[in-house]
Amino acid sequence: MKIDWAKVEKPEIVFQRFPSRRSAVYSTKGIVSSSQPLAVEAGLEILRKGGNAADAAVATSAALNVTESTCCGVGGDAFCLFYDAKTKTVKALNGSGRSPAKLTIDHVRAQGVTGSSIPATNLNSVTVPGAAAAWVDTVEKLGSGNVTIAEVFAPAIRLAEEGAPVSEINGYSWARGEQLIKNASPNADEMLLNGKAPYPGQIMKMPTLANTFKAIVEHGKDGFYKGRVAEAIVELIQSKGGVMELEDLAKHETSFVEPISYSFQNECPPNGQGIAALLALGILDNMEEQGKIKSLLEMEHNSAKYLHTLIEALRLAFADTQYYVTDPDVEHIPVKELLSKEYLAKRAQLFDPEKTNPSVVHGNPVHSSDTTYFTVSDQWGNACSFIQSNYAGFGTGAIPKGCGFTLQNRGSNFTLDPNHVNALKGGKRPYHTIIPAMALRGDELFLSYGVMGGFMQPQGHIQVLLNILRGFTPQAALDSPRFCISAGSPETQATDTGNAGDINSEVYIEEGIPDAVLEELRAMGHDARPAGGLRRGMFGRGQVIQKTVDQSGTTVWVAGSDPRGDGHAAPHF
Repeated sequence: MKIDWAKVEKPEIVFQRFPSRRSAVYSTKGIVSSSQPLAVEAGLEILRKGGNAADAAVATSAALNVTESTCCGVGGDAFCLFYDAKTKTVKALNGSGRSPAKLTIDHVRAQGVTGSSIPATNLNSVTVPGAAAAWVDTVEKLGSGNVTIAEVFAPAIRLAEEGAPVSEINGYSWARGEQLIKNASPNADEMLLNGKAPYPGQIMKMPTLANTFKAIVEHGKDGFYKGRVAEAIVELIQSKGGVMELEDLAKHETSFVEPISYSFQNECPPNGQGIAALLALGILDNMEEQGKIKSLLEMEHNSAKYLHTLIEALRLAFADTQYYVTDPDVEHIPVKELLSKEYLAKRAQLFDPEKTNPSVVHGNPVHSSDTTYFTVSDQWGNACSFIQSNYAGFGTGAIPKGCGFTLQNRGSNFTLDPNHVNALKGGKRPYHTIIPAMALRGDELFLSYGVMGGFMQPQGHIQVLLNILRGFTPQAALDSPRFCISAGSPETQATDTGNAGDINSEVYIEEGIPDAVLEELRAMGHDARPAGGLRRGMFGRGQVIQKTVDQSGTTVWVAGSDPRGDGHAAPHF
């Protein structure tokens, strides 16, 4: 890919690129960028106390459990990438949980499930929540050592006990999940206000969640995976026909893994879907090399030909990830072969610049050789790219008694086809959608960024990254309208796992891209549909921090925050 780094380092400021009317945020000491302002302040509080990007990320993450419970929390999972400025390396943490050891396809079928996956409200869809262990391990293994776990959790505990006003988009999501919470557990009031979803501006107190956080502060990971909280989780799941046991929780461990990369882009390896973004980048590179397209970054931005190129590359990438990605501890995943030059070149050959390819299926590289994302940087040059999720909004909506959080439904991402690589098995991690990202120039950090939203995430990574490589500022890159290849309607696409790369899946085009472009895409064979208003949530919510260096050699952090969310970026000073 031909990149004009001078354009990236000194982007042209074009007012039309700022539909959010926000400017990029600058700082020399670090930045927190998140979808909730109070969570941003929690991270800044830790930076001011001398904590590093990892410490501040956990403070932000825990605060988001209070301020954005509608999509994340200690009942879900988390992944992170950490750029260590001293060693100039990226470290990856996989905080996703496994299915109960005794859970089988036969057990799920015996409960009357006839579809291809576990229903989102069935408590057999609950995998062991990995977020609590991820928080503790991030601080202990990646943190500065300058702040304690108690200090890191203090802002979130304070918010939960004193209460936090509900923000606009979060309030809308809470209202949509109200009936789910009421249906899922008898103690729904722990996450409702006088029996109702809180609306924007109302103060929501969560004292039982504060007690869960205090247990983690006092006992570390055992405060969640053993004792009162673990017992409440198991009691609730078993009362609804689930088979999770205390031992499933007690043996949970975070995995520190090697990031995978293509060129300058770094992602967490499977069971996450970050490889989809890498495959798409590699396919796009090979399209250029084969002369199928001219320089991607010189094509007219968001023109029909540009969007067609990205859509087709991502469909090819999804076809592979849907087929190959699962728990690498259980099944072999040919990551090296998928990202090989030979294989990527063969995938690029399937691209037709004039129309859609009606035969997008997975390749064979072996034989041919609701979620929230945020990012933090600090005064020492470190950065943390962090993402967490309950999966579908509140997840199952089920609240363990006295704990103040809902349990995720990540196990819905398993397939109930016993012959599929991602088939449900006991003690296995499913295909996982949440993925943080980082981009490097050599061994120096370039971007810490991500875009949340089910199968939108690798699509968002590609679109935002290419915007920045075209010379957009981080804020302008996030403001720009996007497309989303969907496996279903905007209301269900986050949990509709079957056809994200299918040729018949719809392509939603965000408000801001001209109708004429939609018509051109339809003529090329795409089922292109417009999406605006609150439906724009399907295009994800991203955050970006870019590292730049001024003429004196001083690091200057530049950040943006997605206008599709409630948050902002704010500097540490």
